[in-house]
Amino acid sequence: MAEKYHGTSPKKAGKGKNTNPKRTGRVIRLAGMDVGNAADIKDFAPDDVVFALDIGTRTIAGVVGRQEGDFFRVLAAEVCEHKGRAMMDGQIHDIDQAAATAMEVKQRLEARMGFRFAKVAIAAAGRVLKTCQVKVERSLEQDAEIDADLVSSMEIEGIQRAQMILDGSSDSDGKNQYYCVGYSVINYYLNGYIMSKLTGHRGRSAGVELLATFLPLTVVDSLYSVVNRIGLEVASLTLEPIAALNVAIAPDLRLLNLALVDIGAGTSDIALTKDGSVFAYAMVPVAGDEITESISQHYLVDFATAEKIKISLSSGKERIGFTDILRKKHEVSARDVLDGIEDTIRMLASTISGKILEYNRKAPNAVFLVGGGSRIPLLPKFLAEQLGLPEERVAVRGRDVIRGVRFADKKLYGPEVVTPVGIAVTAQLYSGKDFISVTVNDRKLKLFNTKRLKVSDALVLYGFGAEDLIGRSGKSITCTVNGEVRRFRGEFGKAAEIWLNGKMSSLDAPLSFGDNITVVPAQNGRDASVKAHGLVPDYSVGSVFLNGKPVDIGTVITVNGVHVGADTEIKDGDVVHHSRIKTLGDLLEAAGCTGGDKEVTVNGSSDVGTDYVLQDGDDITCVERHDGYPASPGEASDPDTTSAAAAETETARGNGAETGDISAGGTGAGNGDVLGTDISSGPDDWFDVTVNGKTVSLRKTQARHMFVDIFNYIDFDLTKPQGTIELRLNGRPAAFTDPIGEGDVIEIYWRR
Repeated sequence: MAEKYHGTSPKKAGKGKNTNPKRTGRVIRLAGMDVGNAADIKDFAPDDVVFALDIGTRTIAGVVGRQEGDFFRVLAAEVCEHKGRAMMDGQIHDIDQAAATAMEVKQRLEARMGFRFAKVAIAAAGRVLKTCQVKVERSLEQDAEIDADLVSSMEIEGIQRAQMILDGSSDSDGKNQYYCVGYSVINYYLNGYIMSKLTGHRGRSAGVELLATFLPLTVVDSLYSVVNRIGLEVASLTLEPIAALNVAIAPDLRLLNLALVDIGAGTSDIALTKDGSVFAYAMVPVAGDEITESISQHYLVDFATAEKIKISLSSGKERIGFTDILRKKHEVSARDVLDGIEDTIRMLASTISGKILEYNRKAPNAVFLVGGGSRIPLLPKFLAEQLGLPEERVAVRGRDVIRGVRFADKKLYGPEVVTPVGIAVTAQLYSGKDFISVTVNDRKLKLFNTKRLKVSDALVLYGFGAEDLIGRSGKSITCTVNGEVRRFRGEFGKAAEIWLNGKMSSLDAPLSFGDNITVVPAQNGRDASVKAHGLVPDYSVGSVFLNGKPVDIGTVITVNGVHVGADTEIKDGDVVHHSRIKTLGDLLEAAGCTGGDKEVTVNGSSDVGTDYVLQDGDDITCVERHDGYPASPGEASDPDTTSAAAAETETARGNGAETGDISAGGTGAGNGDVLGTDISSGPDDWFDVTVNGKTVSLRKTQARHMFVDIFNYIDFDLTKPQGTIELRLNGRPAAFTDPIGEGDVIEIYWRR
């Protein structure tokens, strides 16, 4: 609570030692000491009024006012010049000197109001703003509709990219911490084409291009330091161009594409409007001081004298007198002075217009000039020329165009009062919430109220990324299984839960001062996961015995032509093939035991059809009948018979020693039993294949041989796997049911 003022009374203000111009700097009366009278303001309490300070490069202006119905009434105002150059280009360099000038303004206004101030509204200069333009694009899932959350997530990602670009830029030394104070969407894109709105559309891709604006915390700290030195607390903090806009350009005019340029001493701040809102901010580090310095060099005078000459140009005087640093007196015409500094004025106009075109991409409908520097003669004319606008479209705005504000007297006018009055009006409009405070997951944050703030703005400042807010669906897997395309979708992601003041909310919910936000981060969906055996509807393992020889009847799976194990993970784009010997008929066909007069038994029973589903461990025999009677298994496989011995000798012809896991040697009689053919036939009834580099002879049969038959001629124990079996035929991956013939090259081995 502010305390009553016990110092110099309002009637004596300006006569005491605290107001001596020689000690405090020259006092400029924007509102004279006799504004209204003491009776008009003596009954006001500190909480009834707003105290605002405009801390500028050349001066500090103070305004006291209050809201009265639909109008804001300015009760008193004071402006003091800095005794030295405490600020340059809008940045405070000498905090103590700036604080001394601010104290003088504060004390004079306290004397007039009759009480002390406890809080003050201030504004940051636009010169410290950093802007970054970025574009974000996303691929869309087929038939997926674009919703508001997706659009918001792209905007958040754009701000994050802008933040990273700013942090990594050459003009960032890594010491300053930047905060996003606002962003504006320039364009939305659908399939590469510009769109005004994305929600509800479907397409291959979506994108957003935006302009993000940042402010370094160090600049805010310097302003706070000055305020704290004079015993005040910051009630609200805004941006100078925003403050000027609030009084110079009414909301209904912001539908037009307008540029507001606040030309001070050190900087020229620019704000651009269209479609009802502010969409860009910019700054150029040139302003009135450039004109002053040009006069100083041209006429060899000190900075203070040059400043007086510049002010005289704006007053309409035809002749200007001054004394140079050599103590010579001069009197020149205002026209001569303007001629001497015309190039500097053109440079200022060119710099400002260039920045407007850079951000607006074209000339705006009109340009409004405020600030003391806007009084410089010829500047509006040169700006109009640079932008290609009629001269009347570039106008200097003063007190007369400010809507909704009343003044206690007629002395407070001109373009230099727009920003200080705007700071006071802005503070009143938002009741100290221009720099609003909210809580996100128990952490207090402050945000510039440069636009209608949303929950998403607070979450960006907190550090939440798009992946924290929008749960990503897991990646899908598309593969081909036995010629059929199959797709497996990843798990759907779970979006973040956003709670605003204890109630479920969304990214687009508007923010108010003191809001409490709780966020439960999003959960990404798991990627699709498919194992090889999961693609086989009846995957099985096992083996049977055919005429005493083991035969693997388990499912065989190849991925991209390579045999794999059952637990192999399938990847996107894989080509999968699976096969197995399932029934007795499948086994007999693979073994060549079809056709002719065969006797088949399963586990000793002959009453079994070919559709019998084989079971692990089954014992199958298949032999030919002789004269209507089946040969006994012993007779068919007796290696002591002459024909069997001949067959064994013929089979062993050309067979070599063990190669890898396979022995090329075999028993011809046994092979004859497996195939069920007449083993007494001659050499012409055999054909050769190469197995692991060795020649193996197979007996010709009525049925064509399949790959699985080779296991009846070699020693290869399928019941004791030593890895993943690899089958190759003539250099290509093979399956058990692939046909084989004369001269084929076969490779069989365990892949570990």
